[in-house]
Amino acid sequence: MRTLLVDHHSDLARSVRGALAECGFTVDVARTLEEASTAICFASYEIMLLELALPDGDSLDWLRQLRRDGHSIPAIIMSNLNDLDRRIAIFNGGADDFLPKPLSSDELVARMRAVLRRSTQATDPILEFGNLTFDPISRQVCVGGRPLKIARRELTILEHLLNRAGRTVPREQLEDSVYAFNHEVSANALEVGIYRLRGHLTKSAATLRIKTTRGIGYILELTGTASA
Repeated sequence: MRTLLVDHHSDLARSVRGALAECGFTVDVARTLEEASTAICFASYEIMLLELALPDGDSLDWLRQLRRDGHSIPAIIMSNLNDLDRRIAIFNGGADDFLPKPLSSDELVARMRAVLRRSTQATDPILEFGNLTFDPISRQVCVGGRPLKIARRELTILEHLLNRAGRTVPREQLEDSVYAFNHEVSANALEVGIYRLRGHLTKSAATLRIKTTRGIGYILELTGTASA
């Protein structure tokens, strides 16, 4: 799940990004509200983490404007200011949750998953294709009802393909979903991830496969469909 972390404290941002990456989140870091505004123009985010006070303004004012503009991205405000009036203002301003600093990475991940569950409660969040199911909140993959352990990067590729099952996904979109803006990506990194994911699907007897659409990208399809 792609996450936008807006925090100008470099050490904290680095620590949070590392902890979230271990839990399956792809994290872009913005140090200012201006950088955050640019980021949401170029990427789709499932959730945002916002430091309350930033060098170029108050993130709550920025969030209010986002909500007025129609953006519904779930947002968690983080701050060491924890008085009741401020917390009430944060929730009234459009935040989905508030987390006081210093942060506990375990609590942060739990709060993020809770917010994401609430944001998808109107629909069934479970993705299903063939005999494979994937819960995007718990990050659990099952094939034929049996849990399948997949590394974070391959899991993110699978999630993106499942969301567009039966349609060709351009490789650029896949790379954008897997790698944060500041990650250096080798020329064949995506191919390696696809290769490993195909191995998992084959070994688990999944009734789906990843087909290469030459020069364009990849498509997730059910086994037994005609090959091109």
